[in-house]
Amino acid sequence: MKFVSFRVGGTAHYGLVDGNNIVDLSKRLKYPDLFSLIVAGAYSEAANAAKGEAPDYTLAQVTFDPVIPNPGKIICVGLNYHEHREETGMTAPGRPNVFIRWPDTQIGHLANIIRPKVSEQLDWEAELVIVIGKGGRYISLDQAESHIAGYSCYNEGSIRDYQRHGSQFTPGKNFPGTGAFGPYFVTADEVGPLGARKIQTRLNGQLMQDSTLDRMIYGPKQLIEYISSFTELAPGDVIVSGTPGGVGWVRKPPVWMKAGDVVEVEIEGVGLLRNTIADEV
Repeated sequence: MKFVSFRVGGTAHYGLVDGNNIVDLSKRLKYPDLFSLIVAGAYSEAANAAKGEAPDYTLAQVTFDPVIPNPGKIICVGLNYHEHREETGMTAPGRPNVFIRWPDTQIGHLANIIRPKVSEQLDWEAELVIVIGKGGRYISLDQAESHIAGYSCYNEGSIRDYQRHGSQFTPGKNFPGTGAFGPYFVTADEVGPLGARKIQTRLNGQLMQDSTLDRMIYGPKQLIEYISSFTELAPGDVIVSGTPGGVGWVRKPPVWMKAGDVVEVEIEGVGLLRNTIADEV
């Protein structure tokens, strides 16, 4: 199944996507939002509610929200592809490199990524999102896959000079309007095995990142095992699993996103996330 969070006339909705059509679940189910549906694991209810129903909207009629606007945790992973570590010259820490992003920094598909007034160093990062469906602490590697509800796409807009102000990534990863998330939450059964699916970024149509998910150093199961060793994961939490090589700051000269640019993150079988860059006003 493929879910979307969206707005019509400023009112928040969520629904099931079939092709270019949406069946609005927010008026058919008791769950107020997609987060609540994931917490309840109510996928069969959603399928039954949408079965045989005429679509309420087309994708062109709605404004996309971050696919889960209100996750309890956004746990991000840095330096998690071999080629990204190589291009940055950073050494492997021996464990996943984890930091946190705040929910209020997120935007949806087709929304503007905001380049802040204080920096011109706005960079792209294509990332696979792992959506937690079943919570737990000390989750073993062999049980980790059963805790995955599904997947989405993320473009973690990064303000590189702020990221390098200290040893922590937090400032450069939490500017408002920089965390693009969507367009869909696709259930794990629909996606199937991740394998060597492509993950790409295009900037104004030019391919900038081009890798495969099997190039991750720590895959989804390993990330769940490690993260659950220091915090209890809960349904609706999201893990943003790291970006491959090809980011802008390592290029010579560096390439930064600027107002009017169009950036696309595409993950095979998961979705295509498109955003335009705008300057902060």
